Amino acid sequence: MHSLYWRIFLAFWVALALILVGTVTVAVNATAHRADRPGLQRGQLYGQAARAFEMGGPAALEDWLRSLPAEPLGRTFIIEPGGREMLRRPLPPSSSGANDADRAAGKSPGAAPALGTAAGAIAPLGGALELVAPGGSTYRVVVAPHRPRLFGELELPGVPLTLLAIALGVSGAVCYFLARYLAAPVDRLRLATRQLAAGDLNVRVLPALKGRQDDLGLLAADLDSMAERLRLLLEAKQQLLRDVSHELRSPLARLQLALSLASREPSGVERHLARIAREAERLEQLIARTLKLASLERPGHTLEQARVDVGELLQTIAADVAIEAAARGCQVELAADGELALSGDPELLRSAFENVIRNAVRFSPTRGAVVVSARRRPADDRPQGGLIDVIVRDHGPGVPEKDLGLIFEPFYRVDAARGHDGTGGEGLGLAIASRAVALHGGHIVARNAEGGGLAVSITLSATSHARSAEQAAVARSLSGEVPVSEA
Repeated sequence: MHSLYWRIFLAFWVALALILVGTVTVAVNATAHRADRPGLQRGQLYGQAARAFEMGGPAALEDWLRSLPAEPLGRTFIIEPGGREMLRRPLPPSSSGANDADRAAGKSPGAAPALGTAAGAIAPLGGALELVAPGGSTYRVVVAPHRPRLFGELELPGVPLTLLAIALGVSGAVCYFLARYLAAPVDRLRLATRQLAAGDLNVRVLPALKGRQDDLGLLAADLDSMAERLRLLLEAKQQLLRDVSHELRSPLARLQLALSLASREPSGVERHLARIAREAERLEQLIARTLKLASLERPGHTLEQARVDVGELLQTIAADVAIEAAARGCQVELAADGELALSGDPELLRSAFENVIRNAVRFSPTRGAVVVSARRRPADDRPQGGLIDVIVRDHGPGVPEKDLGLIFEPFYRVDAARGHDGTGGEGLGLAIASRAVALHGGHIVARNAEGGGLAVSITLSATSHARSAEQAAVARSLSGEVPVSEA
């Protein structure tokens, strides 16, 4: 039972149940104690009074009365014929005139007197004992309790204190531990939120709560996930700024160098202008790719939905890339089987496939081949259309195993020198492909192929189920990818 609601409910319920059980137990015991004692003591008192009266008359009766200890159940009164109490103590209201009242009411002399009902009066426990002297004088023995106060019916002096102690002790202990149980994680959460607000994104709450699985534990886990996500996003943004600055610095430096050389060598102006044009184009492509990547990460990014024949799209891309491949001394081979239609954004899908294929051509050796295959396969969770697999394999050097999951990150290159010697690009092509595939509800993975080279697999649904940028970001977060925000 991990729900905080049920823990609070049961805690208070158990506390109240314990208080109730304790109260009932004490009340039952006290009532049984009271039920056993009054009748027995009253009978004993009447017997002792009768024996004393028989042995010594009124004088012995008075001596017996004076010898009685204090009675917790009541006091014993002896009413003389004149209506006064034998020890001259105050009598309960209407006790002194009991005989006259009895005669007036037609009651027998042995009937129990009605000892008043006014405030402060004493109610009798039972009938009175009448003792008649030889001269005809009647002495009445009455045993009456004190008027009961709060808890007086229990007739135990310690009962109110006992009940109060039980109630306060049980409820206080339960509420104290419950308050600590609830307040400690809340205080820890408040401290963590203040640390997050102060910029400490490494703070974590769940370890301090010792793995609690209730509502507060789940809240702590969500807070830790949020903190980790914010940390990754901030690091990604900082890395993006560093990478963009680095990538812009190189062509700008070459532009400045070309301008300097052109000013010094008037005869080579045409050659330097051509270099300036190439570097300007490189800058324009870098900025365009960066903006493209940022637009794919923008919340609310919508896709154009149209029917796309993946086979025809791959043929068009292969024909375009074949020229670049021929210049590098390699070729592109395409094998597409069957109808490969799906619903999606044609431009984004073209960008995804083209970036992967061009990346394969870029790292293929001379006289090597880039093999592109596409096929449809059934899937249990896609009964209406199945899945479409597109695999692009080159025969280049491959990628270290530890870097396979990182090549889809923006500006990431296995070799830091790539992009400066004409071999590699800026490290944005595969990142754009990954985001485009994710927006279409698919996934892209890379693995080292047997016999050398890198194989990149793209899996898409043959049915229409494009996702929003928010859904794609959630999917990438679950797989460990970090999105890039527009700088």
